[in-house]
Amino acid sequence: MEDGFEDLIASYIADKVGVSEHFLSDALANHLKANLLSLHDADLLLAAGIGNSEKLTHNALVRSDTIYWLDKKHNNVHENAFFVQIEAFIEYLNTSCYAGITGYEFHYSLYEAGSFYSRHLDQFQDNASRQFSMISYLNADWQEKDGGELLIHQTGNDRKISPTQGKTVFFKSNELEHEVLVTNERRMSVTGWLKRD
Repeated sequence: MEDGFEDLIASYIADKVGVSEHFLSDALANHLKANLLSLHDADLLLAAGIGNSEKLTHNALVRSDTIYWLDKKHNNVHENAFFVQIEAFIEYLNTSCYAGITGYEFHYSLYEAGSFYSRHLDQFQDNASRQFSMISYLNADWQEKDGGELLIHQTGNDRKISPTQGKTVFFKSNELEHEVLVTNERRMSVTGWLKRD
């Protein structure tokens, strides 16, 4: 497990974008994907919004995915296994990098074919608690023709990252603008933020 943690941190230090190809095991990714699809079939996913609290708006011209927030109160064994791994990573990050992370929040995200998310920053303008963004992908056998890449904007070095199963991406929430390019196939992830209160 710590190999995946070190992959994220070392690659983040190298160019501000951490990537671990196998942060999630295939078994855990498959269980999370099955749970996400079950929630979708039960019509429990909601249109994703933009902004926080009373500033929350919905605009399908900016963002067209659907989401479902993970919560320990759901007592889902696979979500809880994901939380155990995230908590271990936070402990590793705080110990090795003095990051001061005190909490986290994550949701499932599902993009149907034709969906996208325009260029944005993850940290809210009026709330700086989101420190790091993390996206873990749940898409087996993803191919280039399927689209849906994460495009991270860096000065002179924009970077496309394919959403392949097990891969996790990690970056500062207030530094890098990014977008999800139009996907040609159903695209699934667990997306969230490591927070400092």
